[in-house]
Amino acid sequence: MAEAVIGQLVVKLGGALAKEAATYGGALLCKEAAALRGLFGKIRQSKVELESMQAYLQEAERFKDTDKTTAIFVSEIRRLAFHIEDVVDEFTYKLEDCKQGGFAGKMKKRLKHIKTWRRLAAKLQEIEAQLQDANRRKKDYAVTGRSASAAGSTREGQALHFTRDEDLVGIEENKERLIQWMDGCGDGLEQSNNKVALVWGMPGVGKTTLVDHVYNTVKEDFDVAAWITVSESYCTKDLLKKIAAQFSITVDVANIEMRGLAKSIHNYLQGKRYILVLDDVWAEGLWSEIRDVFPTSNCTGRVVMTSRKQTVLATRELAIHLEPLQAHHSWVLFCKSAFWNACDKKCPLELQELARKFIAKCQGLPIAIACIGRLLSCKPQNSTEWEDVYRCLDSQFAKDVIPDAHLILKVSLEDFQYDMKNCFLHCALSPEDYVLKRRRTVRKWIAAGFITNKEENRTLEEVAEGYLVELVNRSLLQVVERNYAGRLKECRMHDVIHLLALNKAKEECFGKVYDSSTATGSLSIEGARRISVQGENHEHLSRSGATQLRELQVFERSINIDQLKPIITSSNLLTTLDLQGTCIKILPNEVFDLFNLRYLGLRHTEIESLPKAVRRLRNLEVLYAAHSKLTYLPKSVVKLQKLRIAGSSDHESHSRVSA
Repeated sequence: MAEAVIGQLVVKLGGALAKEAATYGGALLCKEAAALRGLFGKIRQSKVELESMQAYLQEAERFKDTDKTTAIFVSEIRRLAFHIEDVVDEFTYKLEDCKQGGFAGKMKKRLKHIKTWRRLAAKLQEIEAQLQDANRRKKDYAVTGRSASAAGSTREGQALHFTRDEDLVGIEENKERLIQWMDGCGDGLEQSNNKVALVWGMPGVGKTTLVDHVYNTVKEDFDVAAWITVSESYCTKDLLKKIAAQFSITVDVANIEMRGLAKSIHNYLQGKRYILVLDDVWAEGLWSEIRDVFPTSNCTGRVVMTSRKQTVLATRELAIHLEPLQAHHSWVLFCKSAFWNACDKKCPLELQELARKFIAKCQGLPIAIACIGRLLSCKPQNSTEWEDVYRCLDSQFAKDVIPDAHLILKVSLEDFQYDMKNCFLHCALSPEDYVLKRRRTVRKWIAAGFITNKEENRTLEEVAEGYLVELVNRSLLQVVERNYAGRLKECRMHDVIHLLALNKAKEECFGKVYDSSTATGSLSIEGARRISVQGENHEHLSRSGATQLRELQVFERSINIDQLKPIITSSNLLTTLDLQGTCIKILPNEVFDLFNLRYLGLRHTEIESLPKAVRRLRNLEVLYAAHSKLTYLPKSVVKLQKLRIAGSSDHESHSRVSA
C-alpha cells in the first residue's frame, strides 16, 4: 500500500511544479526568486526519486509479509512520503496566500515567506537524505533469493483451505446446477459441444469449494481433466504450459514456441471429452486470449472459471453468483467445524447463545465461520473460554482467526491501481454495516485527492463512480440499492471484509477508528492521516494531537465540538471534516482557519447558520448540508471559487442551500 501513498503524492508534486512558470512570471525579489528556485528544485528531485521508487514498491507489496527487511523499508518510505506531502501542502497554501490582499499586504507576505521557502527546501533535502539512507540499509541487510519464493508459496497455500469435507455446506442447489450443465442435461449438448461457465462472488464465499467438489465428482466421466490456479499476473505461455502438463501432453516445454504449444493442446483434445477449471481468474481478457487453443468440433469440452469479478467472462453458458450462507447453513457449518470431534456435531445448550453471536459476526461468510469454528474447537467448551475469544475477536480477526481471508484481501489489493486502493480503504473507515451512498462517497474521494482525471471525456465524478462500481464487481462491496435506472445508489462492506480492511488501513497508517474499544486511550492518533470517531467516550480523544491529520469523520451524534477543538487546532492541513448526524449547533472559529479544507459535511446537524469567516476556506469544494437546519449561506460564500456542490444529494434537492 505504500505505492498508493507514493502514487497520490507524485500527482500532488506534479501539481506543485505546474505553478513554477506562473510564479516566475511575476516580478520577484532577488532573494525571493533564489529561495523559490531552490525549493522548486528540491520538489522536482523528490518527484523523480519517488517515481523511480513507485514500481519497486508495487512489487515489494507482494512479499513484504515474508521479508522483514522489505517491510521495514516500505514502512520507512511511507513515513517519509507523508513528510513530503506535508511540505508540499504547506508550500501550495502559502504560495496562494501571497496572492491575497492589497499590494502592501502581498509584499509583506512575500518577504515573510522567503524564510519559509528556505525552511521547506531544507526539509526536503533532509528527507531526501533519509530516503537514501533507508535505501542503503535495505541493500545492506536484504536476504536475497528468499522473498519472492516465500511470497509464492504463501500465495499457492491459500487454496489448501478449501478442500475440507466439513466446508461443504449450503452448496447443494448450485452443485446440482453445475453438474447438470457439465452433463449437458437439457441444454442442447449437440448444438454446443464446448461450454464455458463462471462461478463468482466475494472473497471467502466458497467459489473454489463448490467447483472443487463438482470437479472431483465428475472428472472421471471425462477423458482428461485439468485444474489450473491462475495468478493475477499470469503469463499466457506459462498458463498454456500448465494446461499441457495437467492434460499430460508430452511436449518440450523448455524449447517449444507458444504457437507450437497451442497447436499441441489443440490437436491433443481432438476427439476427447475434457474438463478444464481455471481457478481465481482476474484478467477480463484471459479467455479471449486462449479460447482458440481449444477445438470447437469433434470434442466435448467444459471450462469453468472462478473469480471474484463478474466481468472476467463476457459470454458464458452458465453464471453462478455465490452469496453468503443463510442462517441455517451457517449454523450447520459452524457446528461441523467447532464440534468436529463430537459424534453428533451439535452445540451444547449452554453455548448456543454465544455460538449465534459468533455466527452473526461472520454474516454467512463460509471461510470466517469455518476458521472461527476450528479455533473454538481447540478451546475448552465452556462459556468463560468462548467469551474471552469473542471479546478479542475483532483485534485478532485479521491475524490469528482467518489468516486465509487476510491473504485473499492482500491479493485483491495487489490487483488494484494505487488510487483504487485508497478508495477501498477509505470505505473501511465507516462504521460496521454502514450504508455508503454513491454521491457522498464519490465527493469524499475527490476531496481527498484520490481521484485524478486521467481519462479523456470523463469528469472526476464519473471516474470515481467507475471505481465504486468496480469495487462492487470485484465483490468487495455489496449492493444495497439501485435507482430506477439500475444505477448503483447505495452499497455496504461485508463485516468480515470490513474488519480485514480496517486492520489493513491501520497497518498502512491510512486511518484509524476511535470507538468504545479504544476510548481508554490505547489508540494513539499521533501521526494518523485519517480518524473516524465512532465511540461514546471522547475524554481521551480531546487530549490527543494529530498534526498530520488529513481527515476527521465523526459518526457519534452526542459528541461535543469542544472535544474536537484540540484536533482541529493542531490539524491545519485537514482536507475533510465530516460532522454528519452530530448534534453540533455551531462551528468553532478554528474550522475557518483550515486553509486546506476541501470537504465540509454538515448533513443532519443542528447548525443553523455559518459566519462570514467561511470565505477564508478558499479551497473548499464541497459543502454538504442536506437536512441540516442551515437555510441560507452568507454572501461571503461567493468568494469560494472552488465550491462546486452545495448540499444536495439523491432525492434531496429540497434541502439545497443558497447564498
